[in-house]
Amino acid sequence: MKLTRKTRLESPAKAQGPDQVDSVDRVSLEIQVHRSNLRRGVWYFFLSRRQVSWWIPCGSAIFVYLLFGLALAPAMVSDLLLRREYDSLMAERTNQGRRVQALVQRLTDLQDETDDLRLRMHRIFLTYGLDIDVSEGQGGFPVAPREVPDSIYSADILRGTIIEALLTEKLSALGSFIDEVQAFEAQNSDQTRTTPSVSPLRGKDFVLTSPFGRRRSPFTQQVDFHPGIDLAAPTGTPIYAPGDATVVFAGRYPVRQSVSWWRYGNMVALRNGDQFITLYGHCDEIKVRNGMKVSQGDVIATVGDTGWSTSPHLHYEVRSKNAEGKFEPVDPRIYILDHRWRDEEKMLVSARQAPDLSDYEPLPRVIGR
Repeated sequence: MKLTRKTRLESPAKAQGPDQVDSVDRVSLEIQVHRSNLRRGVWYFFLSRRQVSWWIPCGSAIFVYLLFGLALAPAMVSDLLLRREYDSLMAERTNQGRRVQALVQRLTDLQDETDDLRLRMHRIFLTYGLDIDVSEGQGGFPVAPREVPDSIYSADILRGTIIEALLTEKLSALGSFIDEVQAFEAQNSDQTRTTPSVSPLRGKDFVLTSPFGRRRSPFTQQVDFHPGIDLAAPTGTPIYAPGDATVVFAGRYPVRQSVSWWRYGNMVALRNGDQFITLYGHCDEIKVRNGMKVSQGDVIATVGDTGWSTSPHLHYEVRSKNAEGKFEPVDPRIYILDHRWRDEEKMLVSARQAPDLSDYEPLPRVIGR
Protein backbone atom coordinates (compact mmCIF):
# COMPACT_ATOMS: atom_id res chain seq x y z
CA MET A 1 0.00 0.00 0.00
CA LYS A 2 1.34 3.37 -0.93
CA LEU A 3 0.25 6.77 0.42
CA THR A 4 0.73 9.91 -1.72
CA ARG A 5 -0.20 13.41 -0.61
CA LYS A 6 -1.34 15.76 -3.37
CA THR A 7 -2.39 19.36 -3.45
CA ARG A 8 -3.73 19.23 -7.00
CA LEU A 9 -4.25 16.66 -9.80
CA GLU A 10 -1.77 16.60 -12.71
CA SER A 11 -4.42 15.96 -15.36
CA PRO A 12 -8.16 16.51 -15.29
CA ALA A 13 -8.56 13.20 -17.10
CA LYS A 14 -6.99 11.29 -14.24
CA ALA A 15 -9.32 12.89 -11.73
CA GLN A 16 -12.43 11.32 -13.18
CA GLY A 17 -13.98 8.38 -11.33
CA PRO A 18 -17.05 7.38 -9.36
CA ASP A 19 -15.50 8.28 -6.02
CA GLN A 20 -13.83 11.45 -7.18
CA VAL A 21 -14.89 14.75 -5.70
CA ASP A 22 -16.16 17.57 -7.86
CA SER A 23 -13.25 19.92 -7.29
CA VAL A 24 -9.92 18.32 -8.19
CA ASP A 25 -7.80 20.59 -6.10
CA ARG A 26 -9.64 19.35 -2.95
CA VAL A 27 -7.87 15.96 -3.02
CA SER A 28 -5.24 15.90 -0.31
CA LEU A 29 -4.56 12.18 0.18
CA GLU A 30 -4.16 9.32 -2.27
CA ILE A 31 -4.06 5.71 -1.06
CA GLN A 32 -2.73 3.03 -3.37
CA VAL A 33 -3.14 -0.66 -2.58
CA HIS A 34 -0.71 -2.84 -4.52
CA ARG A 35 -1.74 -6.50 -4.50
CA SER A 36 0.70 -9.39 -4.65
CA ASN A 37 -0.51 -10.32 -8.12
CA LEU A 38 0.55 -7.34 -10.22
CA ARG A 39 -1.69 -8.39 -13.09
CA ARG A 40 -4.74 -7.51 -11.02
CA GLY A 41 -3.72 -3.87 -10.93
CA VAL A 42 -3.69 -1.30 -8.15
CA TRP A 43 -6.52 0.03 -6.01
CA TYR A 44 -6.70 3.80 -5.67
CA PHE A 45 -8.46 5.72 -2.89
CA PHE A 46 -8.67 9.50 -2.85
CA LEU A 47 -9.55 11.46 0.29
CA SER A 48 -10.34 15.12 0.50
CA ARG A 49 -9.17 17.44 3.28
CA ARG A 50 -12.56 17.24 4.91
CA GLN A 51 -12.52 13.43 4.83
CA VAL A 52 -9.01 13.34 6.21
CA SER A 53 -9.92 15.78 8.99
CA TRP A 54 -12.92 13.55 9.84
CA TRP A 55 -11.14 10.17 9.68
CA ILE A 56 -8.16 11.21 11.77
CA PRO A 57 -10.16 11.84 15.01
CA CYS A 58 -12.40 8.86 14.29
CA GLY A 59 -9.42 6.61 13.74
CA SER A 60 -7.77 8.01 16.85
CA ALA A 61 -10.94 7.36 18.84
CA ILE A 62 -11.17 3.83 17.49
CA PHE A 63 -7.51 3.27 18.28
CA VAL A 64 -7.94 4.58 21.83
CA TYR A 65 -11.07 2.46 22.25
CA LEU A 66 -9.17 -0.63 21.11
CA LEU A 67 -6.33 0.12 23.51
CA PHE A 68 -8.85 0.65 26.33
CA GLY A 69 -10.58 -2.62 25.46
CA LEU A 70 -7.25 -4.46 25.41
CA ALA A 71 -6.43 -2.95 28.80
CA LEU A 72 -9.77 -4.03 30.26
CA ALA A 73 -9.86 -7.45 28.65
CA PRO A 74 -7.96 -9.28 31.46
CA ALA A 75 -10.19 -7.75 34.13
CA MET A 76 -13.33 -8.62 32.16
CA VAL A 77 -12.19 -12.20 31.63
CA SER A 78 -11.32 -12.48 35.31
CA ASP A 79 -14.69 -11.02 36.29
CA LEU A 80 -16.47 -13.47 33.99
CA LEU A 81 -14.62 -16.41 35.53
CA LEU A 82 -15.36 -15.13 39.02
CA ARG A 83 -19.02 -14.71 38.11
CA ARG A 84 -19.21 -18.29 36.93
CA GLU A 85 -17.49 -19.48 40.09
CA TYR A 86 -19.86 -17.37 42.20
CA ASP A 87 -22.91 -18.81 40.42
CA SER A 88 -21.54 -22.32 40.98
CA LEU A 89 -20.96 -21.60 44.68
CA MET A 90 -24.44 -20.13 45.05
CA ALA A 91 -25.98 -23.20 43.41
CA GLU A 92 -24.01 -25.44 45.76
CA ARG A 93 -25.03 -23.28 48.72
CA THR A 94 -28.68 -23.62 47.69
CA ASN A 95 -28.35 -27.40 47.50
CA GLN A 96 -26.60 -27.52 50.86
CA GLY A 97 -29.28 -25.25 52.32
CA ARG A 98 -32.00 -27.64 51.17
CA ARG A 99 -30.14 -30.54 52.77
CA VAL A 100 -29.76 -28.60 56.01
CA GLN A 101 -33.45 -27.67 55.99
CA ALA A 102 -34.36 -31.33 55.46
CA LEU A 103 -32.14 -32.34 58.39
CA VAL A 104 -33.60 -29.60 60.58
CA GLN A 105 -37.12 -30.77 59.67
CA ARG A 106 -36.15 -34.32 60.57
CA LEU A 107 -34.77 -33.12 63.89
CA THR A 108 -38.00 -31.19 64.48
CA ASP A 109 -40.02 -34.34 63.77
CA LEU A 110 -37.82 -36.27 66.19
CA GLN A 111 -38.38 -33.56 68.78
CA ASP A 112 -42.16 -33.96 68.37
CA GLU A 113 -41.81 -37.72 68.71
CA THR A 114 -39.72 -37.20 71.84
CA ASP A 115 -42.45 -34.98 73.30
CA ASP A 116 -45.00 -37.71 72.54
CA LEU A 117 -42.79 -40.22 74.35
CA ARG A 118 -42.58 -37.84 77.29
CA LEU A 119 -46.39 -37.68 77.48
CA ARG A 120 -46.60 -41.46 77.24
CA MET A 121 -44.01 -41.84 79.99
CA HIS A 122 -45.94 -39.34 82.12
CA ARG A 123 -49.04 -41.50 81.71
CA ILE A 124 -47.09 -44.60 82.73
CA PHE A 125 -45.96 -42.84 85.90
CA LEU A 126 -49.57 -41.91 86.72
CA THR A 127 -50.72 -45.43 85.89
CA TYR A 128 -48.27 -46.98 88.37
CA GLY A 129 -48.89 -44.27 90.93
CA LEU A 130 -45.33 -42.94 90.78
CA ASP A 131 -44.55 -39.32 91.66
CA ILE A 132 -43.17 -37.71 88.54
CA ASP A 133 -42.26 -34.52 90.44
CA VAL A 134 -39.53 -36.31 92.41
CA SER A 135 -38.44 -38.50 89.52
CA GLU A 136 -34.78 -38.39 88.59
CA GLY A 137 -35.82 -37.85 84.97
CA GLN A 138 -38.00 -34.85 85.77
CA GLY A 139 -35.08 -32.47 85.46
CA GLY A 140 -35.13 -32.97 81.71
CA PHE A 141 -38.60 -31.49 81.22
CA PRO A 142 -39.59 -28.94 80.33
CA VAL A 143 -36.53 -27.80 78.40
CA ALA A 144 -36.42 -24.04 77.91
CA PRO A 145 -36.19 -23.03 74.22
CA ARG A 146 -33.06 -21.24 73.11
CA GLU A 147 -32.88 -18.18 70.91
CA VAL A 148 -31.82 -18.58 67.28
CA PRO A 149 -29.82 -15.71 65.72
CA ASP A 150 -31.48 -14.00 62.78
CA SER A 151 -29.04 -14.80 59.96
CA ILE A 152 -29.91 -16.04 56.50
CA TYR A 153 -26.57 -17.82 56.30
CA SER A 154 -26.44 -19.61 59.65
CA ALA A 155 -29.99 -19.72 61.04
CA ASP A 156 -30.80 -23.22 59.77
CA ILE A 157 -27.49 -24.65 60.93
CA LEU A 158 -27.76 -23.02 64.34
CA ARG A 159 -31.38 -24.08 64.66
CA GLY A 160 -30.41 -27.65 63.86
CA THR A 161 -27.60 -27.54 66.41
CA ILE A 162 -29.95 -26.19 69.09
CA ILE A 163 -32.63 -28.77 68.33
CA GLU A 164 -30.00 -31.50 68.46
CA ALA A 165 -28.89 -30.26 71.88
CA LEU A 166 -32.50 -30.19 73.09
CA LEU A 167 -33.05 -33.72 71.80
CA THR A 168 -29.96 -34.90 73.65
CA GLU A 169 -31.27 -33.43 76.90
CA LYS A 170 -34.77 -34.84 76.41
CA LEU A 171 -33.51 -38.28 75.46
CA SER A 172 -31.31 -38.28 78.54
CA ALA A 173 -34.35 -37.45 80.68
CA LEU A 174 -36.41 -40.14 78.95
CA GLY A 175 -33.64 -42.61 79.65
CA SER A 176 -33.94 -41.83 83.36
CA PHE A 177 -37.72 -42.23 83.18
CA ILE A 178 -37.41 -45.60 81.46
CA ASP A 179 -34.83 -46.84 83.95
CA GLU A 180 -37.14 -45.96 86.84
CA VAL A 181 -40.16 -47.63 85.23
CA GLN A 182 -38.19 -50.78 84.46
CA ALA A 183 -36.91 -50.91 88.04
CA PHE A 184 -40.46 -50.49 89.37
CA GLU A 185 -41.83 -53.22 87.08
CA ALA A 186 -39.07 -55.60 88.10
CA GLN A 187 -39.81 -55.04 91.80
CA ASN A 188 -43.62 -54.98 91.45
CA SER A 189 -44.47 -57.57 88.82
CA ASP A 190 -47.86 -58.39 90.36
CA GLN A 191 -48.98 -54.75 90.26
CA THR A 192 -47.71 -54.44 86.70
CA ARG A 193 -49.83 -57.38 85.52
CA THR A 194 -53.00 -56.24 87.30
CA THR A 195 -52.82 -52.56 86.31
CA PRO A 196 -55.52 -51.85 83.64
CA SER A 197 -53.02 -50.45 81.14
CA VAL A 198 -54.63 -51.20 77.74
CA SER A 199 -57.89 -50.36 76.02
CA PRO A 200 -60.87 -52.69 76.60
CA LEU A 201 -61.75 -52.25 72.90
CA ARG A 202 -59.29 -53.11 70.14
CA GLY A 203 -58.50 -51.46 66.84
CA LYS A 204 -59.99 -48.16 65.69
CA ASP A 205 -63.65 -49.15 65.50
CA PHE A 206 -64.69 -47.15 68.55
CA VAL A 207 -65.27 -43.46 69.24
CA LEU A 208 -65.11 -41.52 72.48
CA THR A 209 -68.59 -40.03 72.82
CA SER A 210 -68.60 -38.89 76.44
CA PRO A 211 -65.44 -38.05 78.44
CA PHE A 212 -64.68 -38.33 82.12
CA GLY A 213 -65.87 -35.51 84.37
CA ARG A 214 -68.76 -33.09 84.36
CA ARG A 215 -71.17 -33.22 81.43
CA ARG A 216 -74.83 -32.68 80.58
CA SER A 217 -76.80 -35.91 81.03
CA PRO A 218 -78.55 -37.05 77.81
CA PHE A 219 -81.50 -38.24 79.94
CA THR A 220 -82.06 -35.54 82.57
CA GLN A 221 -80.37 -32.65 80.68
CA GLN A 222 -78.78 -31.72 83.99
CA VAL A 223 -75.05 -31.24 84.54
CA ASP A 224 -73.75 -34.21 86.49
CA PHE A 225 -70.52 -36.09 87.11
CA HIS A 226 -69.68 -38.83 84.61
CA PRO A 227 -67.37 -41.27 86.44
CA GLY A 228 -66.10 -43.02 83.31
CA ILE A 229 -65.90 -42.73 79.54
CA ASP A 230 -68.34 -43.87 76.85
CA LEU A 231 -66.85 -45.65 73.84
CA ALA A 232 -69.30 -46.09 70.97
CA ALA A 233 -68.90 -49.31 68.98
CA PRO A 234 -71.14 -51.77 67.08
CA THR A 235 -73.18 -54.23 69.07
CA GLY A 236 -71.27 -57.47 69.61
CA THR A 237 -67.80 -55.84 69.59
CA PRO A 238 -65.57 -57.87 71.97
CA ILE A 239 -64.60 -56.29 75.30
CA TYR A 240 -61.16 -57.35 76.58
CA ALA A 241 -59.76 -57.40 80.09
CA PRO A 242 -57.20 -54.54 80.34
CA GLY A 243 -55.19 -56.37 83.00
CA ASP A 244 -55.11 -59.52 85.13
CA ALA A 245 -58.11 -59.52 87.45
CA THR A 246 -60.82 -61.40 89.32
CA VAL A 247 -64.48 -61.07 88.33
CA VAL A 248 -66.41 -59.66 91.30
CA PHE A 249 -69.69 -59.06 89.50
CA ALA A 250 -71.26 -60.23 86.24
CA GLY A 251 -74.91 -59.59 85.44
CA ARG A 252 -77.66 -57.00 85.93
CA TYR A 253 -77.74 -55.22 89.29
CA PRO A 254 -81.18 -55.53 90.96
CA VAL A 255 -83.28 -52.37 90.62
CA ARG A 256 -84.69 -52.82 94.13
CA GLN A 257 -81.18 -52.54 95.60
CA SER A 258 -79.98 -49.56 93.55
CA VAL A 259 -81.61 -47.76 90.65
CA SER A 260 -78.30 -46.05 89.81
CA TRP A 261 -76.44 -49.33 89.34
CA TRP A 262 -79.41 -50.94 87.59
CA ARG A 263 -79.03 -48.25 84.92
CA TYR A 264 -75.67 -49.75 83.97
CA GLY A 265 -77.55 -52.62 82.31
CA ASN A 266 -75.56 -55.83 81.87
CA MET A 267 -72.36 -55.10 83.75
CA VAL A 268 -69.02 -56.71 84.55
CA ALA A 269 -66.84 -55.60 87.46
CA LEU A 270 -63.19 -56.71 87.75
CA ARG A 271 -60.93 -56.48 90.77
CA ASN A 272 -57.50 -55.59 89.37
CA GLY A 273 -55.26 -56.41 92.31
CA ASP A 274 -55.57 -54.31 95.45
CA GLN A 275 -55.39 -50.93 93.72
CA PHE A 276 -58.07 -50.91 91.00
CA ILE A 277 -61.63 -51.93 90.21
CA THR A 278 -62.78 -51.62 86.59
CA LEU A 279 -66.43 -51.49 85.46
CA TYR A 280 -67.97 -52.34 82.06
CA GLY A 281 -71.58 -51.21 81.55
CA HIS A 282 -74.36 -51.60 78.94
CA CYS A 283 -72.93 -54.95 77.75
CA ASP A 284 -74.84 -57.19 75.36
CA GLU A 285 -73.45 -60.65 76.18
CA ILE A 286 -71.42 -61.45 79.30
CA LYS A 287 -68.65 -64.04 78.83
CA VAL A 288 -67.47 -64.46 82.47
CA ARG A 289 -68.93 -65.35 85.84
CA ASN A 290 -68.33 -64.28 89.46
CA GLY A 291 -65.06 -65.42 90.99
CA MET A 292 -63.46 -66.20 87.62
CA LYS A 293 -59.79 -65.30 87.06
CA VAL A 294 -59.05 -63.47 83.82
CA SER A 295 -55.80 -62.40 82.19
CA GLN A 296 -55.07 -59.28 80.17
CA GLY A 297 -56.58 -59.74 76.71
CA ASP A 298 -59.31 -62.23 77.66
CA VAL A 299 -62.77 -61.49 76.26
CA ILE A 300 -65.12 -60.71 79.16
CA ALA A 301 -68.22 -59.39 77.33
CA THR A 302 -69.49 -57.70 74.16
CA VAL A 303 -70.67 -54.16 73.50
CA GLY A 304 -74.43 -53.68 73.86
CA ASP A 305 -77.24 -51.20 74.42
CA THR A 306 -78.70 -52.33 77.73
CA GLY A 307 -79.70 -50.15 80.67
CA TRP A 308 -79.82 -46.38 80.34
CA SER A 309 -78.26 -46.13 76.89
CA THR A 310 -79.06 -44.10 73.79
CA SER A 311 -77.00 -46.25 71.40
CA PRO A 312 -74.59 -49.24 71.48
CA HIS A 313 -71.52 -48.31 73.51
CA LEU A 314 -69.28 -49.37 76.38
CA HIS A 315 -69.32 -47.41 79.61
CA TYR A 316 -65.85 -47.97 81.04
CA GLU A 317 -64.78 -46.93 84.54
CA VAL A 318 -61.51 -47.19 86.43
CA ARG A 319 -61.67 -46.73 90.20
CA SER A 320 -58.47 -46.37 92.17
CA LYS A 321 -57.99 -46.84 95.91
CA ASN A 322 -57.24 -43.57 97.71
CA ALA A 323 -55.35 -43.00 100.95
CA GLU A 324 -58.51 -43.74 102.95
CA GLY A 325 -59.00 -47.10 101.26
CA LYS A 326 -61.99 -45.99 99.17
CA PHE A 327 -62.23 -46.58 95.44
CA GLU A 328 -62.60 -43.24 93.62
CA PRO A 329 -63.22 -42.70 89.90
CA VAL A 330 -60.21 -41.64 87.81
CA ASP A 331 -60.02 -40.77 84.12
CA PRO A 332 -59.69 -44.15 82.33
CA ARG A 333 -57.87 -42.53 79.40
CA ILE A 334 -54.77 -42.13 81.56
CA TYR A 335 -54.50 -45.91 81.89
CA ILE A 336 -55.15 -46.73 78.22
CA LEU A 337 -51.52 -46.65 77.17
CA ASP A 338 -52.04 -48.26 73.75
CA HIS A 339 -54.23 -45.45 72.39
CA ARG A 340 -53.57 -41.79 71.57
CA TRP A 341 -56.01 -39.10 72.70
CA ARG A 342 -56.28 -35.66 71.11
CA ASP A 343 -56.00 -33.66 74.35
CA GLU A 344 -53.43 -35.70 76.26
CA GLU A 345 -51.54 -32.67 77.60
CA LYS A 346 -54.74 -31.18 79.05
CA MET A 347 -55.78 -34.60 80.34
CA LEU A 348 -52.51 -35.07 82.23
CA VAL A 349 -52.73 -31.61 83.76
CA SER A 350 -56.27 -32.35 84.97
CA ALA A 351 -55.19 -35.72 86.33
CA ARG A 352 -52.69 -34.04 88.64
CA GLN A 353 -55.41 -31.85 90.11
CA ALA A 354 -57.99 -33.08 92.60
CA PRO A 355 -61.31 -33.59 90.71
CA ASP A 356 -64.67 -32.72 92.20
CA LEU A 357 -65.94 -36.14 93.29
CA SER A 358 -68.73 -34.92 95.54
CA ASP A 359 -71.61 -36.58 93.66
CA TYR A 360 -70.28 -39.83 92.22
CA GLU A 361 -72.06 -43.09 93.06
CA PRO A 362 -70.08 -45.20 95.57
CA LEU A 363 -69.48 -48.85 94.73
CA PRO A 364 -72.02 -51.28 96.14
CA ARG A 365 -70.70 -53.66 98.80
CA VAL A 366 -70.90 -56.63 96.49
CA ILE A 367 -68.32 -54.98 94.24
CA GLY A 368 -66.24 -52.75 96.50
CA ARG A 369 -65.88 -54.89 99.60
